[in-house]
Amino acid sequence: MELRFVNPDLRSLDGSGVELLACSVWSDQRPMRGVAGLLDWRLAGALSRLARTGFLAGELGEVVFVPGRPRLHFDKVLVFGLGARSGFGEGTFRDVLGHLLRALGGLRVRRAVVELPGRAEGLLDAERARELVLESLGDSEDNDVWWLVEPPEAQRRMAERAQDERRRSRRE
Repeated sequence: MELRFVNPDLRSLDGSGVELLACSVWSDQRPMRGVAGLLDWRLAGALSRLARTGFLAGELGEVVFVPGRPRLHFDKVLVFGLGARSGFGEGTFRDVLGHLLRALGGLRVRRAVVELPGRAEGLLDAERARELVLESLGDSEDNDVWWLVEPPEAQRRMAERAQDERRRSRRE
């Protein structure tokens, strides 16, 4: 499994050339922020309409499939509920990541753009989020590449951490 990065803006997301984008929403935050907010804008408020009707509540464990084309450069969009912001922690991160891995496996998607749960708000440190992703993936061969949606500074820190780990493993 390879981890790459993409900036959190529509132009960068559009250029990723990947079939699926995964993002998340809170049950207690409207308007939506992060990648979901960007997608909602591009989809002319479609995610907000789903939220108003109760179809997309943002509850923990919720997964909503939204077709991306023709307004997005993705065929598929998966929106994961995170629950209330006040209840977010590593346990929630792991739960949502598990749902994501099962969904990607079921859809047979091996390459995806992923906004990691809680990262848009900085509720989990970038390096720790990367560690949890790698732990969750383990030795799985079901995924080829994930493009993590991260701002440039977090991309730099995550890449440095990966490079440090590679150096340590070579010395051992």
